[in-house]
Amino acid sequence: MNQKNIEFAKDPDLAASLQAIRRAAKRAAQVAVSTNTDLIVMRNGQCLHVKPDAEHLSR
Repeated sequence: MNQKNIEFAKDPDLAASLQAIRRAAKRAAQVAVSTNTDLIVMRNGQCLHVKPDAEHLSR
């Protein structure tokens, strides 16, 4: 597996993909707050239901 930082990929779409994922996660947290629903996240291989808070919105 390639251990290079994805932000230095030659393909501009691939290089920007991490930023896009972060924007999508932030938007998902905003929607979860406005609809009073949990976020579903993977942590240490486990699927968890997490209540979004200011921490999720500031990332």
